[in-house]
Amino acid sequence: MSVLSQPRFHDEAAAFAYLESMIWANGTICPHCGVVNGRIYDLAGVRGKPSKKSPEGAIRHGLKKCGECRKQFTAKVGTVFEDAKLPLHLMLQAVHLMMSSKKGISSHQLSRILEIQYNSAWFLSHRIREAMRSGDLAPFGSGGGIVEVDETFIGHDKAIKPAGEKKGRGYAHKYKVLSLIDRDTGRQRSMVVDSLKAADLTPILKANIAAEAIVMTDEASQYLSLGKHFAAHGFTRHSAGQYVDYENPSIHTNTIEGAFSIFKRGMKGVYQHCAKKHLHRYVAEFEFRYTHRVATGFDDTARATQALKGITGKRLTYARPDSQA
Repeated sequence: MSVLSQPRFHDEAAAFAYLESMIWANGTICPHCGVVNGRIYDLAGVRGKPSKKSPEGAIRHGLKKCGECRKQFTAKVGTVFEDAKLPLHLMLQAVHLMMSSKKGISSHQLSRILEIQYNSAWFLSHRIREAMRSGDLAPFGSGGGIVEVDETFIGHDKAIKPAGEKKGRGYAHKYKVLSLIDRDTGRQRSMVVDSLKAADLTPILKANIAAEAIVMTDEASQYLSLGKHFAAHGFTRHSAGQYVDYENPSIHTNTIEGAFSIFKRGMKGVYQHCAKKHLHRYVAEFEFRYTHRVATGFDDTARATQALKGITGKRLTYARPDSQA
């Protein structure tokens, strides 16, 4: 039987019951006044406003009312799904599809599978990516573990070299992504950076890597002084064809190179184009799937469940027409 045949993926009531079990595991919380397990009532059978599609008004599944503040809410309030017009069971399908697609799934593909408009699929994809952003600041390499550090380049930064100008063979015109991998936990942390100079990267690395960690890099000049800030620094000379140290096989950056390979294939083969203002969410998407891969104990269902745990307290909205952009 297909995973997508489970009730939460095709029945709206089951979808709300599943979401409630995820975000209210420790008791129902009113998103308006914050009361936990207070006088909260289920409002069954309530319908929305009549429309051409639903003359009697669509049933408002999962609707509740707080007896403390007298306001109504559902499990979607206070999450990235708040105010979404799409049925919740379709959004749960989208979460599963994004979590089970190793190199991502395009908004056009989601639009065809879910039978929704492209702009709805695009916005839904970004809502889910926002949920995947962890914001975790715990340093990697605690206890003296090994942390691999490397950077990669993607896209075309038009602020540096406008469209139409000859790009050349360098990387100056590309977006820069810095990434770390903790070998002990298998976790990845990535970020979009504007500069790869040592003066700019060193403070970032010191904030994200424990002082007792052992850092592994290639021979790039911006990393040469890392031994001053961490317990040890090993590097390989890629320019000389050395990818693993001849004397110490633990000195390499092959783990992070493998993660970059998945990222590049997804960005080039699936998404193809990405503006810088959205790149941090795409980076978070690949980081999340890599951190929660089979090797770290997550199958597709567990990965989707973990993503849903990150929807609370986050919002992603269209730009307001009165905003000063």
